[in-house]
Amino acid sequence: MEAIQKMTGVETRSVSRDSLFLLADIRVEQNAEVHRVRVRNLSDGGMMGEGHLRVQRGHRVSVELRNVGAVGGTVAWVQDNRFGVAFDEEIESQKARRPLQPAEADITPVVQPSWAHRAPPPPQPTRLRKI
Repeated sequence: MEAIQKMTGVETRSVSRDSLFLLADIRVEQNAEVHRVRVRNLSDGGMMGEGHLRVQRGHRVSVELRNVGAVGGTVAWVQDNRFGVAFDEEIESQKARRPLQPAEADITPVVQPSWAHRAPPPPQPTRLRKI
């Protein structure tokens, strides 16, 4: 299966992620400076961010996400100006996609998941042709 993924470049992760464009504030632990970053992918367990800040694998961070609040996590990977964060605890990632709500509003809108930006399912090995 790993060879199929390398050959086809098809994503075979079991956790669904949505591509999106959100802004978030991130603070590297032991540093008071807050950086604004772009959130490119977001799941209940983590995110991919993009921005001009220096982080290394293993750094502890706090990410402030819209409608979710501060989320603690660890930098899992870094490549150029992009990085992955594994959250300490799962979040409700759909909340971050909703418009900002007034603090006094008790009504939560129903949001249907968007399938427009999800990766297609992996191909069946029996349908692949050898090159």
